[in-house]
Amino acid sequence: MSVRAKKRFGQNFLHDGNAIARIIDAINPRADDHFVEIGPGQGAISEPLCRRSKRLDVIEIDRDLAAELRQRDWPGEFQLHEADALRFDFSQLPAANDKLRLAGNLPYNISTPLLFHLLDSANLFEDIHVMLQKEVVDRMAAEPGSKQYGRLTVMLAARCEVIPLFDIKPGCFRPAPKVYSSFARLLPSAEPLVSDEMLPIYKAVVTQAFSMRRKTLSNALRKLMEPEDIEAAGIDPGLRAEVLTPEEFLALANMAVASAD
Repeated sequence: MSVRAKKRFGQNFLHDGNAIARIIDAINPRADDHFVEIGPGQGAISEPLCRRSKRLDVIEIDRDLAAELRQRDWPGEFQLHEADALRFDFSQLPAANDKLRLAGNLPYNISTPLLFHLLDSANLFEDIHVMLQKEVVDRMAAEPGSKQYGRLTVMLAARCEVIPLFDIKPGCFRPAPKVYSSFARLLPSAEPLVSDEMLPIYKAVVTQAFSMRRKTLSNALRKLMEPEDIEAAGIDPGLRAEVLTPEEFLALANMAVASAD
């Protein structure tokens, strides 16, 4: 393909054959799978996905790339959607009760909002395989008490399991980014930790707590609840957000609802 990577779309095209093969092996496409790919770029993983699955829908915002992808002779059922993945309605894709499988090299500049958008439709997906900046994947899968642990970790834990798979060197892309990438698997929870009804208050508690992560919970959450409420949830108000588990944040969210009544 002759289309050059565009900085405004955060494009870095995967070209290394070994990395591509490793990604496809990790995804393990099956003959009856319906795949969605975000940011197909020059089609490095699109072609093997299309060849080995029942159907592939790709979402590409770059009109130049979309035009070239349309001209390709695809080895299976292929549908291109020239659209912004951040605004794409994934519910239009499944046929009958099929679960979608998603793969994508997510643009690093919009990775966090795009992950949250995907998980808003988590019930549609069997699994989600994404390539992201290594630093982001480290944050996604961080343990409580670590420097990487934060709002992203806790919000993802509400709706899915994050499994880091392997790192990918900058030289595997063209142009080479300045950072390492990581490939990860997200498994949407059959029974999410946080219900749809509780998600807004859970988000509010998590966001407020980490907005002042160096302060104690009693100070960071004073707009939402009193120190006595934090204690009533079974949590020490003198702790900081970075040491709480997602389950403890849910306990705080439940207490915030109870104390507001």
